[in-house]
Amino acid sequence: MRTHKCGEVTKQQLGESVALCGWVHRRRDHGGVIFIDLRDREGLVQVVFNPDSAETFAIAESVRSEYVLRVEGTVRDRLEGTVNPNMKTGEIEVLVTHIEVLNESETPPFPIESDIEVNEEMRLRYRYIDLRRTEMQKNMRVRRDVTRNLRNFLDEEDYFEIETPILTKATPEGARDYIVPSRTHDNSFFALPQSPQLYKQLLMIAGMDKYYQIVRCFRDEDLRADRQPEFTQIDIETSFMNEDKIMDTMEKMIKQLFSDVIDVDLGDKFPVMTYAEAMRLYGSDKPDLRIPLQFVDIAEDMKDVDFKVFSGPANDPNGRVVALRIPGGSNLSRKEIDGLTKFVSIYGARGLAYIKVNDREIKANEDGTIEGLQSPIVKFAPLEVWESVLTKTDAQTGDLIFFGADKTNIVNEAIGALRVKVGHDRGLAEGDWKPLWLIDFPMFDWDDKNQRWNAIHHPFTAPSCSIEELQANPGEALSRAYDLILNGCEVGGGSIRINKTDMQANVFEILGIGEEEARDKFGFLLDALKYGCPPHGGVAFGLDRLVMLMTDSSSIRDVIAFPKTQTAACPLMDSPAVVSDVQLRELGIRLHKPAGNKEEKQD
Repeated sequence: MRTHKCGEVTKQQLGESVALCGWVHRRRDHGGVIFIDLRDREGLVQVVFNPDSAETFAIAESVRSEYVLRVEGTVRDRLEGTVNPNMKTGEIEVLVTHIEVLNESETPPFPIESDIEVNEEMRLRYRYIDLRRTEMQKNMRVRRDVTRNLRNFLDEEDYFEIETPILTKATPEGARDYIVPSRTHDNSFFALPQSPQLYKQLLMIAGMDKYYQIVRCFRDEDLRADRQPEFTQIDIETSFMNEDKIMDTMEKMIKQLFSDVIDVDLGDKFPVMTYAEAMRLYGSDKPDLRIPLQFVDIAEDMKDVDFKVFSGPANDPNGRVVALRIPGGSNLSRKEIDGLTKFVSIYGARGLAYIKVNDREIKANEDGTIEGLQSPIVKFAPLEVWESVLTKTDAQTGDLIFFGADKTNIVNEAIGALRVKVGHDRGLAEGDWKPLWLIDFPMFDWDDKNQRWNAIHHPFTAPSCSIEELQANPGEALSRAYDLILNGCEVGGGSIRINKTDMQANVFEILGIGEEEARDKFGFLLDALKYGCPPHGGVAFGLDRLVMLMTDSSSIRDVIAFPKTQTAACPLMDSPAVVSDVQLRELGIRLHKPAGNKEEKQD
């Protein structure tokens, strides 16, 4: 039907006859000559209709936005002064000799190309229209290029691409499972995989040596901008490699990916940081290193001050007191500080103390006031305390210092988020891309509510200590896990796996998974580990997150062809939806209406 795609026609085709197919992007009538920007996946081209060709001109007069056309014509230079240097096809146009309307279109529910902000529900309901937009087409192209590049790399590294089942068994891996009832097994259910974790470990036991898969995963969890109920992982596993070799290989892959697809150099060697160091300096296990601001611990300075807001957490083994210096921040208005106080309250902070450094050379007056500092809290501590704080934070005249004082987790989350917000708002970010490997995660964290240990990553991650050391002090045990962080976003994570039955059984025990439950849910794995399981480890990258970062999108929904809403619904297909009574009976399912949803009796 066509000789070229719209965006491919250039001066190389001057004088040639071409046939093009596409959508009417916009139509303009200029003094009896009709111009149409014809659009397809490759871009736009201007086609021209002259009234000398009466039949084609009449058809052109009738076409409207988003009509599907096929045109034939001759490529010619644009008139002087009409060249568009911003378009690949901007130096030429096509004088149409024949036109065919392949399909008409109703007026789209929203403009294809416009600065008008469109409700996301509307965009998802008419996703096939939304995907026609140039921005979305570019995003899908990058996604295509990313998957192709990763496949090529892994193929060259001798990885096998192996598919694993979608219908599998429900296992406790962190998030809620999506459950699928079985018609052929009464009262039994499949689960959709949260990841292929167990299957890829079994593939290593099977001697596959190197495995990868670009795989769909499913998690029934609370949704945010970087989460979807179904998402795509680049899933990788390999035998006989330690964590350093795995990280080196994956680093090479990611650097090549960014270089090839978006022409970005991520540097020679990614820095490596321990979990403890990241929490100490940034209060986060995924720090954005573009922002140079760092926490300074000042608990020792605050233990004896009269200000209980500071002295309380300073003397609490589960508390933390930190200072965060904002260079030049003394010009922040009270209104701006109040806005930041409200911001940190989202993360549980009960307030936001601050000091403006009007003069670094501070001194005490006879009445006890301190000259050079401006804040309601200055009066609660003597000169030597504030001098120590200024020294530790390297504060200068004109700076502002924010303080966080509370339970450690609240301080880390609140001041960590504040660091990122203020850093970006005030233009303090340095560089465009800052990757980081994070290592030495704790094996477990303690759940106060349920009085039990939880796995930081998953129950199959190997510890860096012996069974005896793990049993003696599970809270101090470190894992052989590693996360790749890019610009404050976790894009991938992995670990060396447990490859011996006794260690796996002990980890289950620490997690409160008894022998009977472990046998019921993971018996196949415990058995498999007995049959010569090699040392192995792997990693999984979030494809959607990678593409989101590489396209500078604000949400992974903008890089997924057909995403769900934040309530895990699909407006396009109107799903989830009810099913027929016949289907329910086949599955042995009876529905119970939630309380309060009973139908009211008719009068």
